[in-house]
Amino acid sequence: MPESERRVVNVLREPFLPYDMEGPLQEDITWLPVSWDDDAGQGSYLMRMEPGARTLSHEHAGFEEFLIVEGTLTDSDGTVFRAGDFVSYRGGVHHSWTETGCVIAVFEWQPPAAVEE
Repeated sequence: MPESERRVVNVLREPFLPYDMEGPLQEDITWLPVSWDDDAGQGSYLMRMEPGARTLSHEHAGFEEFLIVEGTLTDSDGTVFRAGDFVSYRGGVHHSWTETGCVIAVFEWQPPAAVEE
């Protein structure tokens, strides 16, 4: 397979970047883009949240899905997600926080446009 068709990111060695996807830089959150496309507003990335970090309220036009890789994440309704939980949201406003710190693999994507007959 040509390397142009595959990208391998070693998440244990690659440096995570400052996180500012919801606007201002959030010092206690970093991210590692894998296939993220700013123009399309979709793709995948890893997010590392330090203990006590809280995401800013933000809206997703399409689906936001994530896998908790390590730690715990608390949703705005109080639901606690743990390592191994895969969560899928339709578009809308979400915010969350972590007491323990966490690493999550995030997948944001737009569903295909409906075909009119």
